[in-house]
Amino acid sequence: MWPTDRLQKLFDIEHPVLQAPMAGASTPAMAIAVSNAGGLGALGCAMMTGEQLRGAAAEVAAGANRAVNFNFFVHQEPDLARHDSGPMRAALAPYYAEFGLGEVAAPKAGTPTFGDEILDVLLACGPKVVSFHFGLPSAHAVDALKRAGVKLIGNATHVAEARALEAGGMDAIIAQGAEAGGHRGAFIGAPHENDMGTMALVPLVVDAVSVPVIAAGGIFDGRGVAAAMMLGASGAQIGSAFLRAPESSAHALHKQALAETPDNTTKLTRVFTGRPARSLRNRLVRELSANEGDAAPFPMQRAVSAPLAKAAGDRGSADFMPLWSGQAGSRAEAAPAAEIFQRICKEALTLLR
Repeated sequence: MWPTDRLQKLFDIEHPVLQAPMAGASTPAMAIAVSNAGGLGALGCAMMTGEQLRGAAAEVAAGANRAVNFNFFVHQEPDLARHDSGPMRAALAPYYAEFGLGEVAAPKAGTPTFGDEILDVLLACGPKVVSFHFGLPSAHAVDALKRAGVKLIGNATHVAEARALEAGGMDAIIAQGAEAGGHRGAFIGAPHENDMGTMALVPLVVDAVSVPVIAAGGIFDGRGVAAAMMLGASGAQIGSAFLRAPESSAHALHKQALAETPDNTTKLTRVFTGRPARSLRNRLVRELSANEGDAAPFPMQRAVSAPLAKAAGDRGSADFMPLWSGQAGSRAEAAPAAEIFQRICKEALTLLR
């Protein structure tokens, strides 16, 4: 028996373990596998068009026998007029020359924030759970989703954010420690100045809000889930442990890097997208560490770094690729998602007994 059933009741799941919605790596197959195994599977939908969202939702509806979490970015649209792209483009020029790419690409609009157009598509898909990264959607979006009976999850990296999410209508809150892979979900204060770890963050958030809290960041096995619940969390969200699963759409070079990289080689970096995100340390992360502050505002930096990632990848190198990974990402296994999930739950339950 789990020590609390708050998440099980909220999401109609068997185990309070969530698969993280990793945009670019999660797939309908992964979400279906985890949900059918008794957890809450997830899809990172931030980079999807409306048509892609419809297709993914239809695939999930046909294969999953429980709810799946659809995740979106709710970042502030950036003001590029205030950004001087010169220093970053100058820093990247030698690498562009190395790959024969010509002039360094200029930053430009990328992944749009969650808006009314996607909201309408999403509502038509009939989701049961929706989550948000980088803050809260508009009040009318929250109202529309709640009227449709959707359960909402927000992401907090400190107590002030958790309180804002609860006041904004979230039904559960992810307490994301700095150990987590991918983007920090910070939205109050400067994201690069907030580095609170999961162990310290979870009990603070649990004490600050009344809704269920989900621990995330550096959790990769049953020990982490059990520890999170002892800290007061109602469950845990796990991402990097699934990156090498066959259901993951992470690039083959990304999976290889996870398998071959030592434990201590991740870093929060802005060089790929403009926002702090934890990646394995590769050549670009190491050599552009002094240029973090020159990155274009999120998500416009991606247009500058993506050509290098593709060119290097085409040559079989992950040196310029965003290799998102939590601090325990090196422990990811090349095993089916359902098998990974079931092992984690079994380990946690054994320890909690």
